[in-house]
Amino acid sequence: MPYLQLDVNGHYPVEQKKRLAAKMSETYAQMMSVDIRRISVAIRELGEGGVWRIPAVGAEPVPVALMMLDIRRGRSAELRMEVAKALCAHCVEILGLREDRLNVEFTQHSGDEMYHPALGGYSPEWEPGQQ
Repeated sequence: MPYLQLDVNGHYPVEQKKRLAAKMSETYAQMMSVDIRRISVAIRELGEGGVWRIPAVGAEPVPVALMMLDIRRGRSAELRMEVAKALCAHCVEILGLREDRLNVEFTQHSGDEMYHPALGGYSPEWEPGQQ
């Protein structure tokens, strides 16, 4: 953890996805005070018709994208919102996603719910200024 997951309807070249994963990781690490080696990014191309939302009562479903961020708990709502905005901006810039059709959801975990063998085991609990 953190595990940054993006579900999309389209298909994108590997280099584009690699660029997005790098930008998301760099931004997240800097804004959330995290060791970048802890971050994993998944870009799941569900294909046409894979993710939908109804934009208004009585409207037809429209294709959308959804970002799920599994993170250690402890960050303020304000910081999480700033991170969400920054990560959305990368998705708009790099993949051309529509901001009005992109949602972000957070799931917060304690450190002992995140195991990193290469980093010595469980993640420590997050504290301000810690990586």
